[in-house]
Amino acid sequence: MNTSVRNTGRLLGAALRALLVLTVVCGVLYPLAVTGVAQGLFPAKANGSEITSGGKVVGSSLIGQSYHLPKKDPDDAGEAVRPDLRWFQPRPSNGLGTNSVNTQYSLILSGATNRSGDNDELIQWVKDAKTAVAEDNSTAGRPVDRSDVPADAVTSSGSGLDPHISPEYAELQVNRVAEKNGLDAGKVAKLVGQHTDGRILGFIGEPRVNVLELNVALRELTGAGGR
Repeated sequence: MNTSVRNTGRLLGAALRALLVLTVVCGVLYPLAVTGVAQGLFPAKANGSEITSGGKVVGSSLIGQSYHLPKKDPDDAGEAVRPDLRWFQPRPSNGLGTNSVNTQYSLILSGATNRSGDNDELIQWVKDAKTAVAEDNSTAGRPVDRSDVPADAVTSSGSGLDPHISPEYAELQVNRVAEKNGLDAGKVAKLVGQHTDGRILGFIGEPRVNVLELNVALRELTGAGGR
């Protein structure tokens, strides 16, 4: 009996020592080492790829933002959301819709609609979006045809939070952005070119434009007080 108790005591002691050692190594030393290496070698990425403007953090280059006009009635859930046409617009980000569980916060849920390509509702969404994009980006003497609207202007990504648009969609918005901000279209087009990233290593992915970074540069160019 005494031998059994002693063996049990030894096993419990070994287990507690192992728990203590693993807690210190895996719960303290390893996280500190990883954090230290990340902060030392990749501080910007380790801190969330934050973008600053005017000395303030305005977002992350990894997460898309919307640029909408404020609602006339903030409490009216049925009021249509209107884009603020002074700014370059991102891909649609409706995703799965708004948060309906925790209503304390106004959140956009991330995700895809999971509708098939031949879904009637999705097809109608795309048609309506093409019409809206063409109308929004048509300027005096420079109408935009629905056939000129690229796919990323009317479809969301799988997450609904894509921070990038295609150079074609950015270029489509140049004249409208220039007109709304009283700028020369050539300067705005040059801004788009400066913020267009090519394929990774020359062959991976597609050329892309980060909308937040582009709008921050536009804000600095115009001296606008808003986002």
